[in-house]
Amino acid sequence: MKALRLTPRAEAPAVAPPIQMVSVADLPTRSGHFRAVAFTPDARGDEHLAIVRGQVRDATDVPMRIHSECLTGDVLGSLRCDCRDQLHGALEMLGSLPMGVLLYLRQEGRGIGLTNKIRAYALQDHGHDTVEANHLLGFGDDERDYRVAAEMLGALGVRSVRLMTNNPRKLDGLRAHGIPIAGRIPIVMPATRHNAQYLMTKQKRSGHWLGMVEREVMDRLAPSPTPTERATAQVVPLQARGRR
Repeated sequence: MKALRLTPRAEAPAVAPPIQMVSVADLPTRSGHFRAVAFTPDARGDEHLAIVRGQVRDATDVPMRIHSECLTGDVLGSLRCDCRDQLHGALEMLGSLPMGVLLYLRQEGRGIGLTNKIRAYALQDHGHDTVEANHLLGFGDDERDYRVAAEMLGALGVRSVRLMTNNPRKLDGLRAHGIPIAGRIPIVMPATRHNAQYLMTKQKRSGHWLGMVEREVMDRLAPSPTPTERATAQVVPLQARGRR
């Protein structure tokens, strides 16, 4: 299949000023009390949001999650990924702590955009994994720009973070832009039959630290037995029954 970008991402200018805070508002949520911090658009015109718990300016070792927008998961509850579970899990964790930050980046589909993500889904429906689907569309494994996250942390005055992630590329991406990382907080969600293969691809092809065992994944992918099959499995053959 010929590689083709359906909707190319806008290229950022070679030199652009860092994004700046423009507004802060109170944000009570089901997961705890936060502040919503808005920023100027980035070089591509995308607007990102920081959800802040407690006082983080000049703080070190701040628990922090980078969450990339996932409309299908975060809003519609798609079971194809673990994004919604990670988002709510991170907010609940941060809501129980004295301080923390969640950066909500408008980088849908690992940076390829919503339309291209749906096209990647269609390729996955025909047997390609997430990495192959991105490549067939002409994209890399991960097109996200972590400079944006680094600039947001700089504007918030965070001095170092404990990153909530299973993805080694996020650590590398922040370090490449000068953010000190004091440690990592795993945020592993249980696999389901809908997303087990997706998660295994993350682990095998992108190096995510998920601790998944391939045999267990294959068991989850196996179709559930029908009522007839379950009933048959419960029948004990006559010769196996003990005689009285």
